[in-house]
Amino acid sequence: MLLTLVALALAADPTPAEQELKHLTNVKQLTSDYVRAGEAYFSPDGKKVLFQAEEKDTGNPFYQIFLRDMETGAVRRVSPGAGKTTCAAFHPTNGRILFASSHLDPDAKSHYQPELDQRAEERKTRTRRRYSWDFDPFMEIFEADADGGNLKNLTNAKGYDAEGSYSADGKSIVFCSNRDGGLELYIMDADGKNVRKLTNSPNCYNGGPFFSPDGKKVIFRSDRKEKDRLQLYVINSDGTGEKALTANDKWVYWAPFWYKDNRHIIYTAADHSDEKARPNYDLYWMDTETGKTTRLTFATGADVLPVFSPDYKRVMWTSSRGGTSQVYTADFTPPAE
Repeated sequence: MLLTLVALALAADPTPAEQELKHLTNVKQLTSDYVRAGEAYFSPDGKKVLFQAEEKDTGNPFYQIFLRDMETGAVRRVSPGAGKTTCAAFHPTNGRILFASSHLDPDAKSHYQPELDQRAEERKTRTRRRYSWDFDPFMEIFEADADGGNLKNLTNAKGYDAEGSYSADGKSIVFCSNRDGGLELYIMDADGKNVRKLTNSPNCYNGGPFFSPDGKKVIFRSDRKEKDRLQLYVINSDGTGEKALTANDKWVYWAPFWYKDNRHIIYTAADHSDEKARPNYDLYWMDTETGKTTRLTFATGADVLPVFSPDYKRVMWTSSRGGTSQVYTADFTPPAE
């Protein structure tokens, strides 16, 4: 009788690993030879991956962009190497890549040592700073060949330009900029021309945008409800029909990415209601029409920045489940409705 009760209890209370197996299987760590790595994106054919990482022993503590061949495992840096970089993407059709970089900052290297000194102090005192993004005013959006050659600057406005991604047809780029004062979303042609403002929400941050697969909508994050408490929003690509998808200011929601049906999204969220506790970020799934959500990850540590493979059969994301932030992939089974 006791054994039966124990078996029933175990069946009713699956482990975190068992809970993840409902939707994520064949989990693999993709990066390891870096101080930290993350925010990875698949090429249109799924054979290559762009990701950002901090190299060891270079003196630069900030991210650079790397290209990995998924078949051979070969990796090469494709960003200039100086300053900071972030938010890479593959063009859907022409083989070019996109990323944001501050390498044109004439004082880029002067920021290295203060960052290294702060990290050394944190290790000494066993403290960790609160995460923050500095919206570097020298950050601009660039495109390049897949090997990093033929670099071209697509944005030249004063201030921060980053967080860019392509529409599925490759004709447009949606991105974040504070060129007009506030951190708003803009859309421009793929060559950097014809810039038009998408959002109009002053005194807050609007960022992390992605076009839906059909190009009709843009998903993004914003702290317009409360500063630093990011919520998820969707807006039509013409700037109409803006809608909040989340509204719980005790939680932080970010990094939304579309599923192939233009209805569901995968994203990151964590409970911030206890100011003394360190939030544990996990991946979630949402039906944007009904609001129904499903938790996907259950590991200790942060699981963030999820994206789908071109065939939508795999998920790739950034996780600290192994101790440091690295890139992981897994086969994906969508939650049943």
